[in-house]
Amino acid sequence: MSALDRIEEFLVAVQTAFIDGTLTRLKCGAYAGPEAELKSVEGRKVTIKAGERLSLVWRYRTRDVTKNITMDEAFALFRTELAQNFRSARLETTSFDLQLERQNDTVRLKRSETMRAAPTTGHDRAKARALNETSAPWLKALGITGADGKVLAVSQDKFRQINKMVEIFAPLIQALKAPVPRVLDMGAGKGYLDFALYDHLQANGQEVEIVGVELRPQLVADGNALARQSGFDGLSFAAGSILSYDATRADAVIALHACDTATDDAIYTGIKAGADLIAVAPCCHKQVRRQMEAGSADQRLDFLVRHGTFMEKQAEMVTDGLRALLLEANGYRTKVFEFVSDAHTPKNNLIVAQKGRAAPRNEVLDRIASAKALFGIDRHYLEDLLDS
Repeated sequence: MSALDRIEEFLVAVQTAFIDGTLTRLKCGAYAGPEAELKSVEGRKVTIKAGERLSLVWRYRTRDVTKNITMDEAFALFRTELAQNFRSARLETTSFDLQLERQNDTVRLKRSETMRAAPTTGHDRAKARALNETSAPWLKALGITGADGKVLAVSQDKFRQINKMVEIFAPLIQALKAPVPRVLDMGAGKGYLDFALYDHLQANGQEVEIVGVELRPQLVADGNALARQSGFDGLSFAAGSILSYDATRADAVIALHACDTATDDAIYTGIKAGADLIAVAPCCHKQVRRQMEAGSADQRLDFLVRHGTFMEKQAEMVTDGLRALLLEANGYRTKVFEFVSDAHTPKNNLIVAQKGRAAPRNEVLDRIASAKALFGIDRHYLEDLLDS
């Protein structure tokens, strides 16, 4: 394939991401053209009065220049610029990154899978919400809004978290192959996320079945009553523990802030059910920490693990790192990232796993064994579940 064909392939990917709303960032760098002060050009999709545009920022050494152009104009511009003046370009989308590198007449493309929240397109960068309509009765019933339909001051953080989770989960669920995806929320509690996610997907024409699994019968009864009142026919709540619930036919299994090994129960349930998507936001990390505190970690780590506050942070990272590796060993690609600022919740990491092997199983198992030996860990609870 010629250099021009590679550039054309890259630009088609940019155009596709622009049209379907998944483009998060475009950057062209390694500038070698005639403008001595120009360093790079960065772009994102915006919606202005004239319609959808690609907002480009030319970054010079001492100033920035912004222009909003149509995709057709951008296509023509970058076809020339990438062939002549820029030696590298990067497209970032909600599901993959595409890197272009040009050396003389040779152009290479490298694609890598990723996961990001859907981008906002407001020209003034105002914070777009997944839940733009705050007058929904379920928001009031769950204590998020008051009688006037405004978000209560004490619920601002909760509302922000819910919106962020919907921004992340909605495109992942919409990407599932099932015509009507079956989503299980393990340890649903009052069902904040379930109501928000169902409301958002329904408003965007996506049929979905969401089941909130909760141990406390009263919360289950309250959730089902509110779902009926809201007209959410595809949303229901079921009583039971994570491990006892029949997860057959689950396309996605999620669990937010399931304490300690309950997160592992949810991951195991998703793997056992063959779910295409597993996503958990862990809370508490006691099981692995107790083993690390026993003092059998590699002595070279003593400068970290002998301090209580460092031990806590290390235990969290090791626990979730092993969870990600165990998911990979069982046929999933994984990403771990912060889903909201720690100013709103200290337990803000999200593990997202999608079916599709990332590395050979034996290689992943070797990495797991090495990590356990380094930190003095005998067994991870999730291993016991998977081996049972």
